[in-house]
Amino acid sequence: MDAPKTYLGWKVDYTQPSGAPAFAAPDSVSWQVFKNPVALAIGGICAVLLEFADARIRSGVWDHSVFKTDPIGRSKRTGTAAMVGVYGPQQAARRVIQGVTNMHAGVSGQTPKGEAYRALEPELLDWVSATAGYGFLVAYDTFVRPLSDGDKLRFFAEGETVAGLYGVQEKLRSLEHFDEMMRRLLPRFEPHPINTEFLDIMKSGRAAPGVPKGLQSSLVNAAVSILPPEVRERLGLGADYDLTPAGRFAVRSMARIAETVPDTSGPPAQACERLGLPRSFLWKSEAERARILAAASRPNTQQEASA
Repeated sequence: MDAPKTYLGWKVDYTQPSGAPAFAAPDSVSWQVFKNPVALAIGGICAVLLEFADARIRSGVWDHSVFKTDPIGRSKRTGTAAMVGVYGPQQAARRVIQGVTNMHAGVSGQTPKGEAYRALEPELLDWVSATAGYGFLVAYDTFVRPLSDGDKLRFFAEGETVAGLYGVQEKLRSLEHFDEMMRRLLPRFEPHPINTEFLDIMKSGRAAPGVPKGLQSSLVNAAVSILPPEVRERLGLGADYDLTPAGRFAVRSMARIAETVPDTSGPPAQACERLGLPRSFLWKSEAERARILAAASRPNTQQEASA
């Protein structure tokens, strides 16, 4: 039996209650994107770099979290919050999101230059949400498989409800919309030693033990490669972070293996089971997924859908 995941002391069981919907559907683009751990790793690093570009967010994370001392635990908790928003039962997702919001309510301070910040400031909430959407989508589109323009728009639309629960006001609608938001904040972006310290932690393997160090470096460089060029230039992430052809091949190979080999023990598979689908559902072909969903929607065909 699967052990429930925990977040802030709460148990999150992706297999129960039976039939409970998530905020995204099994045929959503989100369920496809978030099942791929390689895309999530690359997209997550990219998102953090985009967040850390702004001194207010950088100070808030570095001064009020345990990331620099416990990168593994911090990364796992962030990953759990993202997963439950996509795959968890809606009630569990609401509980976790409220817990995150309550925790962030106490985060405030000043940057080293004396600028005040609050974690729940709308502009900062909006940007953090936008960076996650951008990072995960672009990582998947670049290193796993290209997505159509329609699928990209669907992906952003699917995330609007969860973004609203976090208090986001300007919900990301498209990559063009992301560019608009980025250009408003771009004059604030700056290089900082914390950016390179964060990347060094990621490359060291501390955040993902068991992954060879060379592959860790390639994942980090892949994340830098999908930053908007203006942001990378502002952060001063030069040729040392270029993704080599060999590194690109390694990353794409890992991502495509993760796309086709089912992980039947993780939250995506468990969520499939909760909704009466085979645990391997998300790793099947598009045509086979459509057949299974059609069978599941007909009365008394549970056995057929689970085949």
